[in-house]
Amino acid sequence: MIPRYARDAMVAIWSPETKFRIWFEIEAYATDALAELGVVPKEAAAKVWEKGRNAKFDVARIDEIEREVKHDVIAFLTHLSETVGPEARFVHQGMTSSDVLDTCLNVQLMRAADLLIADTDALLAALKKRAFEYKLTPTIGRSHGIHAEPTTFGVKLATYYAEFIRARARLVTAREEIATCAISGAVGTFANIDPRVEEHVAKAMGLTVEPVSTQVIPRDRHAAYFAALGVIASSLERLAVEIRHLQRTEVLEAEEYFSPGQKGSSAMPHKRNPVLTENVTGLARMVRSAVIPALENVALWHERDISHSSVERYIGPDATITLDFALARMTGVIEKLVVYPERMQKNLDATHGLVHSQRVLLALTQAGVSREDSYRLVQRNAMRAWNGEGNLLDLLKADPDVTKALPGGKLDAMFDLGYHLKQVDTIFKRVFG
Repeated sequence: MIPRYARDAMVAIWSPETKFRIWFEIEAYATDALAELGVVPKEAAAKVWEKGRNAKFDVARIDEIEREVKHDVIAFLTHLSETVGPEARFVHQGMTSSDVLDTCLNVQLMRAADLLIADTDALLAALKKRAFEYKLTPTIGRSHGIHAEPTTFGVKLATYYAEFIRARARLVTAREEIATCAISGAVGTFANIDPRVEEHVAKAMGLTVEPVSTQVIPRDRHAAYFAALGVIASSLERLAVEIRHLQRTEVLEAEEYFSPGQKGSSAMPHKRNPVLTENVTGLARMVRSAVIPALENVALWHERDISHSSVERYIGPDATITLDFALARMTGVIEKLVVYPERMQKNLDATHGLVHSQRVLLALTQAGVSREDSYRLVQRNAMRAWNGEGNLLDLLKADPDVTKALPGGKLDAMFDLGYHLKQVDTIFKRVFG
């Protein structure tokens, strides 16, 4: 975790203090259930809560114990006994370390998903507002980076809104899939602990029981979770790259807000660089870097091994903290994005009417000219316009092979920009309802 790219709420989920608090709650709720089943004294369960509920677990002390025992859960339980007293011997009855570790990890991932869903909602709100603001603002659509046909800047933003609606749905699904609890003991057979303990802990912590845990919760759940984060990161990068392209000097249809006093270059005082979206592009790469290790964690040996453990200590915090920051940064970019409709119109006009070539092609075919001949007629005039020999409309009007099928008046009608925008309302209804 890099503090530069981290926000407090998400960082707190992964702090040692939060982790040990969740560990305590898992153990305490399990002890409650054991007490109800008569396995441990109810007085002992009550004492665990009394001593531990408001306790501040000493991270340094736990680390000190772990250096000796070489086991993190044992170190925590030892410290818990120092805090609770003799009744701590009834804690962790019939449980194994993975019961605590895996359930805790899933609680943290669930809480992280809640923040990421809220982040996505904020980005969606920003995209929707700006999409409606520029709903009918004409701009050139590009394929292969080359001018294609007109669209609107609002439609362009609507595509991202629709994509992040899907991103939100993926997060909801990932949260649901990861929110499971395993309190099943060694190799997951419940030999030394009643399944009702697991049910009690799951309910108390907002989880569902893992149907079969083999001692560890199956890692296909985690793989799906981090894959969802990776896809969302790629969607962020797609939006970031679009803004970076639009900010290029030759294009300059939109740009990141440049605040008073901001400096773009240590050497060139004139520079206004798309540093925020470049940053999001880099952060997206880091989030995606968690996906392959998460997939590789699925194949553990037999009922369990711990080859996944070190991986998850990295990717759990790093991927969620980074994506949280990237989503928030992109929301700020969209909210403050500076848009230049006049430049969009200038760029639309830059190719001398070439953006209307398809409509002329279709009109010629409807006038009885074969598609092959129609394409040839339009293309030979389009290439002249491309080479700066004139406006496409004028060139077509001067071509007798074209005017034979489409007189000048009909050609004029083919160059109406509004024609390309007539279905914008339909698109917006589909996207926004």
